[in-house]
Amino acid sequence: MSPFLLTRTLPADATDAALRADVLHGLTRRPKTLPPKWFYDARGSELFEEITRLPEYYPTRAEREILVERAAEIAAVSGARTLVELGSGSSDKTRHLLDALPALHSYVPVDVSESALRGAAEALLAQRPGLCVHALVADFTGGLALPGTPGPRLVAFLGGTIGNLLPEERSVFLRSVRSLLSPGDALLLGTDLVKDEEVLVAAYDDAAGVTAEFDKNVLRVVNRELGADFDPADFDHVALWDPRREWIEMRLRAREALTVKIPGLDLVVPFEAGEEVRTEVSAKFREEGVRDELATAGLRMDQWWTDSAARFALSLATAV
Repeated sequence: MSPFLLTRTLPADATDAALRADVLHGLTRRPKTLPPKWFYDARGSELFEEITRLPEYYPTRAEREILVERAAEIAAVSGARTLVELGSGSSDKTRHLLDALPALHSYVPVDVSESALRGAAEALLAQRPGLCVHALVADFTGGLALPGTPGPRLVAFLGGTIGNLLPEERSVFLRSVRSLLSPGDALLLGTDLVKDEEVLVAAYDDAAGVTAEFDKNVLRVVNRELGADFDPADFDHVALWDPRREWIEMRLRAREALTVKIPGLDLVVPFEAGEEVRTEVSAKFREEGVRDELATAGLRMDQWWTDSAARFALSLATAV
């Protein structure tokens, strides 16, 4: 068997079609919205990597601390021979798990970016020539079929990305993950935790303005892909804590009344002065809430680990 296989489950035009649908739906409703997945072109990915190194942005460091401290324990409890990573990107975070899984046979990274998957696989196989990598070009929120790899399987969804899903979307997603698990398989889930508002807002509105540039990058993506004439300078980046829903919202607020043309959709979008586009929701969690959401999806939380400051958590769950 080849050490690297790649399976594409998305049509070649799926990304373009999804962007068109999201922009048309999101900018013709009130309040206006754009999904956070459109931050991540090459420039957006560079900006996010810069964000992870900012002093205000704790989640990446906190999650890495848990992975470093607990990787051997996660490996022992899961006994995984296959590691599946949803939204794998560069696969950097999972290297701690890969190093800790002595019986690992296969790694299955799942991402919408074929170039990211190929780059990560090349780097991994150079370091681990005995590993089988079967990459999936797929949208993990749209249902997923895993390749035939040896069990037990550990499905990892890290980075707190589950917080970008609305509650009803999380329910659907967790049920879809549950459907992938056979007896003995497990889900490793990263969740950012509720904490002081000041700490949370600073993490999404840093003093250097990097997150503001990241937020505005969605406008540049729409300009490039759909011929729109957004001027990012016409919008202010806003990060707000919603204490009732316990999530951060990132928004772009129009500085004055303006009109944006999007020729790729034959669409004209008016903005009132002060009108906002919600670009991201980032839910924060409590242990009991994570346990309940997992249980509703048919999963039992077996382990709960946090970093030393209790800012972030990894949980391990198995099918009921």
